[in-house]
Amino acid sequence: MSLSFSGKSVVITGASRGIGLGIAKGFAQAGASLHLIANEAAVHERARELGATSMEADIADRSALTAALEPLARIDVLINNAGLELMTPITDSGDDVEAAFRRIIEINIIGTALVTARALPRMQAGGSIVNTSSIWGRVAEAQFGAYVASKHAIVGLTKTWAKELGARGIRVNAVCPGWVRTDASMRSLGRMAERDAVSEAALLESIVGAQALPGLMEPADIAGTYLFLASELAANITGQSLGVDRGEVPW
Repeated sequence: MSLSFSGKSVVITGASRGIGLGIAKGFAQAGASLHLIANEAAVHERARELGATSMEADIADRSALTAALEPLARIDVLINNAGLELMTPITDSGDDVEAAFRRIIEINIIGTALVTARALPRMQAGGSIVNTSSIWGRVAEAQFGAYVASKHAIVGLTKTWAKELGARGIRVNAVCPGWVRTDASMRSLGRMAERDAVSEAALLESIVGAQALPGLMEPADIAGTYLFLASELAANITGQSLGVDRGEVPW
């Protein structure tokens, strides 16, 4: 079954690479009027490739974010995908780890809330918000405290906003991806392998071996879940966090 978003205005944050770019490609193929936001210049090239408009902005920067959304008269779908994933071991009290902890919370939680609050005046009944959490929004991984906490927070915000916005006819859901081949996940894989004193290949084999379905997902593999949750097929689904992890985590 194919989904059509022809005539729909879709905003995606963190859309210059990884899962965000995979989502953008899916919505572009479905005919959406696409608007990409990312905190790097590469977003403009990705937008040109997809026939989209683009905005370069740090979602935690109020003025930059306001300027990025200002040209949009209407938003039918908001995909809150931008995020930062770094190790922040509690046993390391150095300035770099503290700064990383603060930045992760600033982007993943505060930035997501700022985008949503500024998008809402442009959304009407029938609108949909889909947040990117993680399987680590349901479980945890040692030394990733800030990231794990932020993804648990996204699950909580999804439930809260669903209750707040239901009366306005706006649905709010989250996707909790498992391991997807992206720059960020492969960087984390390398740091976890170093932490555990194993090879990256051995660690990846162990991770994939814990899934019910074999193989490492690519960004394109997960895009369809976002399209489904944003579509009328999911008209009665809100406040939910859907795991897409090939059966790695019992939900």
